[in-house]
Amino acid sequence: MTPREMVIAQLQHEETPYVPYTLDFEGDVAERLDTHYGSARWRQWVDNHLRAVPGADLGTPDPASGPLVRDLHGTLWRTDRRPVHLEEPALREPSLEGYHFPTMDQVFPPGHLEASRRAAESLRERYFVYAGIGFGLFERTWTLRGFNDALMDAAADPDFYDELVERVARHQLDLLDRVLELPIDGIRFSDDWGYQRGVLLGAERWRRFIKPRLARLYRRVHDAGKYALSHCCGNVAEVLPDLIEIGLDCLESVQPEAMDPYELKRQYGDRIAFWGGLGSQSTIPFGTPASIRAEVNRLCHEMGRGGGYILGPAKALQPETPTANAAAVVESFLAQAGVAIASAC
Repeated sequence: MTPREMVIAQLQHEETPYVPYTLDFEGDVAERLDTHYGSARWRQWVDNHLRAVPGADLGTPDPASGPLVRDLHGTLWRTDRRPVHLEEPALREPSLEGYHFPTMDQVFPPGHLEASRRAAESLRERYFVYAGIGFGLFERTWTLRGFNDALMDAAADPDFYDELVERVARHQLDLLDRVLELPIDGIRFSDDWGYQRGVLLGAERWRRFIKPRLARLYRRVHDAGKYALSHCCGNVAEVLPDLIEIGLDCLESVQPEAMDPYELKRQYGDRIAFWGGLGSQSTIPFGTPASIRAEVNRLCHEMGRGGGYILGPAKALQPETPTANAAAVVESFLAQAGVAIASAC
C-alpha cells in the first residue's frame, strides 16, 4: 500500500500494515538531530504520509515579513514574539458597517492556485494531499475583533456575533469553492475551539454560532468528494458528538493533556478518525526515551485497532524537546513503520 492508500484506509476505519504518520519539527530540533546522527540522512526516512499544498493562506503572517504586519483582513500582527501576537484587530467596534472581506483575487494572486495544482499533482500519486483555508470560523472572529472582545460579543452582543460568524462562513465557502478545485484528497480546517478544560465559547454557544456554519463547510467538502479534517487544540470532548453528527472525518491534535485519546477511541473510534495523541506538553519534553517509545507503541496498538488513526505528536516537536527524546520519537515512529534508524543513518 502507498502512504496515500494507508491514510484513506484509516479514514475508512480499516487497519493497515502499520500506522500512517506525520512528524514535524520546529526551532533547532532537526539540526540537533543531524548532529546526533552524524548527518542529515535520517531526514529522508521520515516520510510524512499526509502532505500539505498551499490553499488559501490567510493565517498569521510570517515573522520574516517584519515586526509589524497587517494581514489581508486588516488585522495588525506583531511577529517578533512566539507565537505571533495580535497587536490591533481589524474591527475595533462590534460593527461590520463599511468592512470588506478580502477579495478572491487578493487571496489567490495570479499563479497561486496553478502552483498548488502542480504541487498536488506531483505528490498525490504517493501521498494523501490536503489544503487549508486559513483560520477557522471561531479563530477568524477573534482575529477580527480581538480575543477578549470576541468572547464578550458572543455573550453580550449575540446578534452581532451571529452576523460576524455568518459573514466569515460565507467568505470561507467562497474560499473553499476555489481550493476544492485542486486535485487534493481533503481539506484540513484549523480552529482552536478548546482550551485545556473545555470549549472556549462554551458548548451551547459553540452549538449556536459555530456548529451550523461548520456543517455547511463540511458538506461542501463532502459534496466535492473530499475528506474533512480539522486541527483543534484543547478539550473539545463535549462537542465531539456534534462534530461527528455534522460530518467531520478526522480530528487532529488530540492533546492528551486535555483529553484522553484512549477514552475518545473507546467512545467514538468507529465514527471518527483521530490524528495525533502523543503529548507535546508532557511525554515528549518531559518523558524519558523509554516512556516515549512505550507510549508510541500503545498509541499504535490501541488507537490503531480497527483503523481510524494517524500517528503524530499533538504539535510539531518544539524547540525545548531534549535531543534524546526527539531521537526516541523519530526512531519509534520509524520502527513501527518497519524502518530501523540505525540502517538509515
